[in-house]
Amino acid sequence: MPVLVITGTGTEVGKTVTTAAVAAAAVAAGRSVAVLKAAQTGVGPAERGDADEVVRLAGAVTASELARYPEPLAPGTAARRAGLPPVHPHEVAETAAKLATEHELVLVEGAGGLLVRFDAAGGTLADAAGLLNAPVLVVASAGLGTLNATELTACELRSRGVELLGVVIGSWPAAPDLASRCNVADLPDVTGAPLLGALPAGAGALPPTDFRATAPDWLAPRLDGTWDGEAFRMREAP
Repeated sequence: MPVLVITGTGTEVGKTVTTAAVAAAAVAAGRSVAVLKAAQTGVGPAERGDADEVVRLAGAVTASELARYPEPLAPGTAARRAGLPPVHPHEVAETAAKLATEHELVLVEGAGGLLVRFDAAGGTLADAAGLLNAPVLVVASAGLGTLNATELTACELRSRGVELLGVVIGSWPAAPDLASRCNVADLPDVTGAPLLGALPAGAGALPPTDFRATAPDWLAPRLDGTWDGEAFRMREAP
């Protein structure tokens, strides 16, 4: 798995912090890691972007960003409004493939959900994953409404012949409600893919040294972690 594409079921589901956790766990396992942000929106030229946040939290990671646009919109829309060139799926794939020649793991983080458009032709992160023949990790929210969004994402990936590696809950609340607790068992059922981790709410606010030391505890062995999915399911079962 030299390249792993990380997408969310929407915005604000914990995608960047999850990317940082996957990077930190891989670094702790002794692997060289690069993170590629396909398109950064809502950030000015001198501001820190998502790739910078991954480096801050995960440590020794190579960060790369293809383009950034100032308005917090879908990349294709933001590029058009800013009068800047859009990002195309083939550029994402080519850059990730080059990084993969120099690193043992490349994490490609999308913007928003799987089908958010990069360009006027309708190119998406799903297209880039297909060009790379890379598996996709889906970051989902914990609570009510997540089953539909996550299943739709899984169905789209399978319709394209793209491997769904698994699902990570991007922010697990300290006091989960009934829907969240039920979703632990239901997410694998509706997606046909394993639950590969759950990050505690507020993980991104931890000091970087604590984040790096703890990140493997939040992720399954498939992601270089020690998280026990079955024990988590049994503990949180309603």
